[in-house]
This record gives sequence, structure tokens and C-alpha cells, in this order.
Amino acid sequence: MTLPSRDDFRDPRRTLPVLAALCLLVALAFPMWTISVHAVQYPDTVLRLQLYAYPHIGGDYAEMARLNKYIGFYYPDPVLWGPNYTPEPTAVDVPEWSLGPVAFLGVALSSLVVAFAPDETRLRRGLRWQFAGTVVVFGVLLADIQYRLYQAGHSLDPEAPVMGVSGFTPPLWGKYEVANITSYSRFGLGAYLAMVSVGLLVVAFYYRHESLRFTDLAARLRRAPGALRQRLGSARGHRRDADSAHSGGE
Repeated sequence: MTLPSRDDFRDPRRTLPVLAALCLLVALAFPMWTISVHAVQYPDTVLRLQLYAYPHIGGDYAEMARLNKYIGFYYPDPVLWGPNYTPEPTAVDVPEWSLGPVAFLGVALSSLVVAFAPDETRLRRGLRWQFAGTVVVFGVLLADIQYRLYQAGHSLDPEAPVMGVSGFTPPLWGKYEVANITSYSRFGLGAYLAMVSVGLLVVAFYYRHESLRFTDLAARLRRAPGALRQRLGSARGHRRDADSAHSGGE
């Protein structure tokens, strides 16, 4: 099998997957999700949490655990990987959290395999499957996270000191209030790096049939908004013509 030469990597279709892989690897070192918490119990302090792609919570996680205990809301139990906190016996089991790095490393490795495809045909085919696989992996991850957030917020401990708290679903992004605790969820640097990685793979997939240089790609991307508007305008024009023809026929 003949590997691509150094000159072949001037083609964005090979370079962008390599950059995407690097972004995913670096992303594992940073939080995926951050939460800022305002509570009356801490009037002069904003508690902050950082959640990673693997079972680790940074920041004021011990203080937040004490606050959450009042309403019976507990950090999940990763089951397969010992976290940096002690899971409560009634915590929701989330074994897939332990597999987060596997998903990131799998997408990164497949990106590198595609980048080193030995010929044009396999490069195009690899970019197509890489794009589809990436969408599936991260789509499943997001859906699973949202489901687990719903499950945790609707599985409150009935023996908690504060009774009568309704079930809730912490959002991936936004503000939510539970009892006298107000929280703000935001994406962390790790999530933004993952988004950049997906964006790079989308660009490589979109231009999979064209052998370009980065100067050509930059020019294409600058023209992309105008080309998209032109295409949408043309589609609307065709639709109006079809409607007029249909009305005239009647």
C-alpha cells in the first residue's frame, strides 16, 4: 500500500481530518460543560463546576454535592470508572460516561486513517463514511446526555431533607432554577474544540470530490454565503415558476 506523500497533505481533504483529530485529542484535557451556581447558602460566592468527557468533575464539586443533597439530586455513578467523588447509593448509573474518551479517540483515529488513504477513490469514500460516523457518534452522545440529565432530574431521592421539589431537566445550555438554587449551564472549551473538529470534517466532506489547495479553499469559503443565497433564490424562483404554471393550467 502506497501512503500519501508530504505534498499530498497540501490538499485540505487530508489536512483537515488531521487537524480534526488533534482537536478531539486536545478536547479531552478540557471541560465539556461548565455550570455556574448561585445559592443563598453561599451569598458571596458563585460555585463553579467543570464536567469532562470522562468521569471527572472539577471546581466546587464538593460544595455542590452538599447543596444537591438537600433536594436529593446526585452526581451520576459512572460504574466502570472510579470518579473523583463518591457516588451516592441511589445515584443514576451512567456507565457510558466512562466510554466518552473511547468515542473521542475512535473518531480521531478514523480521521487519521481517512487522511492517510492511499488513493483518491478511498479518500472520497473515507470522507463520506467519516462524516456519517461522526454525525452518528456525536448525535448519540448528545441525545444520551440529554436523556441522562432528564433521568437524574426526575429521580430525586424521596428521603431528601427538602420535600416537594418537582422533577427538572438541567439544560445543556441555559438557566434553570431549582428550589433556591439558580444555575447557568455553558459549553466548556472541550466542547468548542469538538465543534471545531466536526466543522473541519464537514468542510472536508463537502469538498471531497475536489482536489484543492488551502488558498482555493479559502476563496471558496469566502464565496460560500453568496453562493448559498444565490442557490436559495434560484430555488424560490423555480418554485414560483412551477406554482404559476400550475395555476395557469387550471
